[in-house]
Amino acid sequence: MNKIKGPYSLNSKAVAEATRHWMQERGVTVDEIAELVMFLQQKYYPTLTMEECVHNVEMVLSKREVQNAVLTGIQLDVLAEEGKLFPPLQDMIENDESLYGVDEILAFSIVNVYGSIGFTNYGYVDKLKPGVLERLNDKSTGQVHTYLDDIVGAIAAAASSRIAHRKQAEREKELGLPHAPEDVEEAARKPATEEKLE
Repeated sequence: MNKIKGPYSLNSKAVAEATRHWMQERGVTVDEIAELVMFLQQKYYPTLTMEECVHNVEMVLSKREVQNAVLTGIQLDVLAEEGKLFPPLQDMIENDESLYGVDEILAFSIVNVYGSIGFTNYGYVDKLKPGVLERLNDKSTGQVHTYLDDIVGAIAAAASSRIAHRKQAEREKELGLPHAPEDVEEAARKPATEEKLE
């Protein structure tokens, strides 16, 4: 007797865990991405700590849209590495063809999660390719990271944007200016008494 298949339901926990697993499997750590964030933001915020950078990377990685992009990009990289895509797509991804820009398009879905300032951060880090990005772009390893290098740069750019927005909110608070929480995390930390006063 055939089993009746129920409707599909997203398992958010499984998606988040798979995202972490595949990034680790492909040799990328949260700390390495946080180092990119520090590279991008330290000039503007000299007191910025690595803990803050790590926290902001974690918050970007908690976004479902980001997880979807990570999983999609890594799968395409792995399939290209194994030679399992149809030509000419196989050749374009395997060789990181300069006229193939779909990897950047996927990265843009991450870049914008904390506002358009992320595009500037992404363009800068993508051009310089510091830290982990240099390693991911090393074609001599035999690994394909056509998507992952852009994804990692985009995560760092989004985390940098998040920091910039948070630092602006801190400035407004210090100056006694009216401030509205930008996201759920910030709103959740806001004391109920403070909400009643506003």
